[in-house]
Amino acid sequence: MSYHPKSEAELAEIVAGLDAPVHLQGGGTRPIGRCGGDVLSLAGLSGVSLYEPGALTLVAGAGTPVSEVELLLAKEGQRLAFEPMDHRALFGTKGEPTLGGLVSANVSGPRRIAVGACRDFTLGVRFVDGTGRVLKNGGRVMKNVTGYDLVKLMSGSFGTLGALTEVSLKVLPVPETEATLVIHNQGAARAVEAMSAALGSPYEVTGAAHADGATCLRLEGFAASVDYRFDALTKSLARFGEITRLEAEASAENWAGIRDVRAFAVRSFVAKLSIQPSALPALYAAVSERFEVEKLLDWGGGLVWIAADIDEQTAVTLQAFLQDYCLENGGHATLIKAPEGAYEHVSAFQPEAAGVARLSAALRDKFDPKALFNTGLMTKREVR
Repeated sequence: MSYHPKSEAELAEIVAGLDAPVHLQGGGTRPIGRCGGDVLSLAGLSGVSLYEPGALTLVAGAGTPVSEVELLLAKEGQRLAFEPMDHRALFGTKGEPTLGGLVSANVSGPRRIAVGACRDFTLGVRFVDGTGRVLKNGGRVMKNVTGYDLVKLMSGSFGTLGALTEVSLKVLPVPETEATLVIHNQGAARAVEAMSAALGSPYEVTGAAHADGATCLRLEGFAASVDYRFDALTKSLARFGEITRLEAEASAENWAGIRDVRAFAVRSFVAKLSIQPSALPALYAAVSERFEVEKLLDWGGGLVWIAADIDEQTAVTLQAFLQDYCLENGGHATLIKAPEGAYEHVSAFQPEAAGVARLSAALRDKFDPKALFNTGLMTKREVR
């Protein structure tokens, strides 16, 4: 069975009558982890209700396709500055990513190091909790502080606290041009050093990633400013090796590939780790000693993508190894993609420390007392 409400009121009525878990779904493009229950689709809660280019704000239903929003913004020379990843290449899914999905998973791309994450651009939310109540928090303008910050709480909750119905977002102008400085033939440790130097410089780097021996540093803005900063950064980083330049179109395509992790689309196992860049050499050595993997660095080394072609049992072993490593060294490891059976034996999300787990459980009990929404997705939870 599946539910397809067309309005917030209809959604609230459905939720109030539920007595078994449901799987909240927007476009169905991001099947991270596994949870049981009938599908409760939010795709029908679609449409832009307010867009004020001068105020840099947009309000739309949670089921609104991201492509629709991006087209509307492009007409005004604006964009979603947090550069949300499109997971369809990685998973081979065919749906349309939705605004609610972005906020629910806090989907943020390479530009996060410069401007912030999706949650930093989310001004307000409306959602239905596990009892069928309609709640709202935040507003439709940037200067709005009211009560507890449920906006931040809902961002990254993966639908475990409530069913989003509407989101308010801050948008930003599209810069005149961009260019990417590429440093060739570097190992991971040297790449982190170069990225740290670039990010600590005054040259406003908006992307810093490393893969296949190439370190990529993005500059955006007015053409004259980009040229000046590129030349200055080239001189500053000359000691790291050969440097080449990607112009606007090639640069944009390069970062789209990094954003969507397209290089790992055919891999059976993909995980992402958030960890201190200084810990990368030790992490690489520990992983490579036991597994044959590919790696991609983003966010200046703060985000590590790890991929492999492995079977179910090896996927379980590798993910458990990564989570144990993060537990001992700080950070967290999220299983993005794995052979289907692996999800029965290992958590997709980093297990929380005991104190944090108690807080998380208390929040879920408060917002979803019957354990209806995406039960067991982020942590195992008994259905009441």
